[in-house]
Amino acid sequence: MRDDFTDTHCHFDFPPFSGHEVESLALAERVGVRKIIVPAVTADRFVRVLKLAHDYPPLFAALGLHPLYIAQHHEPHLEQLAAFLASQPPKLVAVGEIGLDLTMENPQFERQQRLLHAQLALAKQHRLPMILHSRRTHDQLAAVLRRLALPRCGVVHGFAGSWSQAQAFVRLGYYIGVGGTISYPRAQKTRSVMAQLPLSSLLLETDAPDMPLAGYQGQPNRPERIAEVFQVLCSLRPEPADEIADHLQRNAQALFALSF
Repeated sequence: MRDDFTDTHCHFDFPPFSGHEVESLALAERVGVRKIIVPAVTADRFVRVLKLAHDYPPLFAALGLHPLYIAQHHEPHLEQLAAFLASQPPKLVAVGEIGLDLTMENPQFERQQRLLHAQLALAKQHRLPMILHSRRTHDQLAAVLRRLALPRCGVVHGFAGSWSQAQAFVRLGYYIGVGGTISYPRAQKTRSVMAQLPLSSLLLETDAPDMPLAGYQGQPNRPERIAEVFQVLCSLRPEPADEIADHLQRNAQALFALSF
């Protein structure tokens, strides 16, 4: 069993981790989770996420305005994001979580698109990678990324699209986030995609406390369950577990410039 994982997407600033950071990190470390990237979702969480990264060595921060919270985002929040990025806080490794989402009742899609373009411009200005959210918007997001000359790429997190959609992102140089969805046997499309993509394009993530694995439905997801995501990925792939793990760690280092 490997003992060096990076959870590239965990909302550690939410319950059940808030107020239980030390215990939660100890549980994660027990299975070998050495580093965790915490993406913010709204401007009022920027300071909290940066403080977590400052206070706890395994944690790293990403700052962004999540499309699911589009009704809460306003122009001053974008200005706050720009100011924080300009200040270059220690352990800030990405702009995220940002992206597009068409699963909401009132998605305000034009506003989402404007907000995404503004945040991608900030990522370009500060040469930072992006943590990208995309639900029912893979084709639109790929089209946006194709048009922009971004110096750093990013990861399409929690990917559950088709093989051709995954290939479109990979051809652009983007990584694909592998999470708990692959633990469900019924998720044949996603499992097949993750089995076939080049290892050089994959990143491991939990999206905790969201995206619970099979067998944990109704419970908050947790970063220590990354080990189980890894085991499922190994069962789907032809390569040896050590080779898969080495690729996953190198990919995290390459995208987020993490030191191991």
